[in-house]
Amino acid sequence: MPAFWRRMTRKEDPSVYEDKDSHLPRVLTVKDFLALGVGTIVSTTIFTLPGVVAADHAGPAVALSCLLAAVVAGLVAFAYAEMAAAMPFAGSAYSWINVIFGEVFGWIAGWALLAEYFIAVAFVASGLSANFRGLLASFGAVLPNALANPLGTNGGIVDIVAVIAVVLVAFLLSRGVSDADRVENVLVVLKVIAILAFVAIGLTAIHPANYHPFIPAYHVRADGTAFGGWQGIYAGVSMIFLAYIGFDSIAANSAEAKDPEKTMPRGIIGSLIIAVLLFMAVALVLVGMFKYTHYTDNAEPVGWALRHAGHPVAATVIQGVAVVGMFTALIGMMMAGSRLLYSFGRDGMLPRYLGKLSTTQHLPNHALWTLTVVGVVIGALFPFKFLAQLISAGTLIAFMFVALGIYRLRQREGKDIADPAFKMPWYPVLPALAFLGALGVFLGLDIQAKVYSGIWFLIGLVVYLTYGIRHSALNQPKSNVMKK
Repeated sequence: MPAFWRRMTRKEDPSVYEDKDSHLPRVLTVKDFLALGVGTIVSTTIFTLPGVVAADHAGPAVALSCLLAAVVAGLVAFAYAEMAAAMPFAGSAYSWINVIFGEVFGWIAGWALLAEYFIAVAFVASGLSANFRGLLASFGAVLPNALANPLGTNGGIVDIVAVIAVVLVAFLLSRGVSDADRVENVLVVLKVIAILAFVAIGLTAIHPANYHPFIPAYHVRADGTAFGGWQGIYAGVSMIFLAYIGFDSIAANSAEAKDPEKTMPRGIIGSLIIAVLLFMAVALVLVGMFKYTHYTDNAEPVGWALRHAGHPVAATVIQGVAVVGMFTALIGMMMAGSRLLYSFGRDGMLPRYLGKLSTTQHLPNHALWTLTVVGVVIGALFPFKFLAQLISAGTLIAFMFVALGIYRLRQREGKDIADPAFKMPWYPVLPALAFLGALGVFLGLDIQAKVYSGIWFLIGLVVYLTYGIRHSALNQPKSNVMKK
């Protein structure tokens, strides 16, 4: 058993990853990472979650749920920024933990993130489809149920809009990162303008009485969930946190960053700051325009609030821009997910086909199209609400690993790992707070999310023990690995 454990905890040499990823073109700048981060974080959720959390848990204090979730995400983002600056490898937490803690721990963190990206691609595509069909309905156009819903849901066979969206983004990414980034940058600007337009128009319809009491009295709802008080705010944190996990998509592309010691920290932390400001602004305006109870079971609170405040044209335009802007989240998730799959294939933990780059543009297109197929299948089989429950759990597990990894990283910086220009402040206190914050959010998740993440973990352990550990690149002499 000790020998088997030693085999499972073998650590990858960081120089091997540097060599393996050297063929990925370093073309991404701070501007690109800010667009990627904001585009991924400020996605479907900003147009839905503030209203849902206000009605279900926090009332007007939904803004505090947004802020507290951002504080936890920010603590983890500091850890991510140092990791990405010191080890700018494809695969983010999977590759870092492989170097810091060893293979089995890297596998656990990477497998947890893989669930996020598989599900997130389907989740974002389903949300885009639902909003697009809602926009069509406002013009009197309705898709048949067979082409509008996943298999077995409300007479559905396939959500054709979601499928087309995923395939279009995959085709765009397969042509090159620079092309995708140009599209991403334009769409992010349009989406931010739409959000600012909503805030500006909404401010003219604020009723101060809707903010009182700002923190409603705590009570347990009929369904057993917490509403009001700090308990309700905490329940809202676990829901809102779903929106902020997108900064991992920046780190996953660090092997393609120009001057990663500067671009990675600025991209990760900068995008999170922009995102939390936008989320809090939308939340405060929504609950100021109408009493939070109006947003109960409301799938489109932003559009609803504008229409009922007497701005139907603005509602249609902003919803239209929002639908187009949702492509930014799909681009970010598919870029990051394909780089993670590539990393698994690169290391032999999954079939090496996934770790091969295209011959002309040196892009991980095998991994990209595999992610596309899996995302389409998941989106075809599972409804939107089911997918929403599952995204945060896996990511939070990876976040906890990264926070604790800072302690091991500091011992090796300036030795076999580069000593980065950016370091997590207030060491050694902040890494511990980041770990405890992520753990606290995880404990606040729905029980189903925890159960399904446990099932996914067991499946991953079986895959690792039956395939990954036997085909790992660490089984080969280092000289052979470096030649691959």
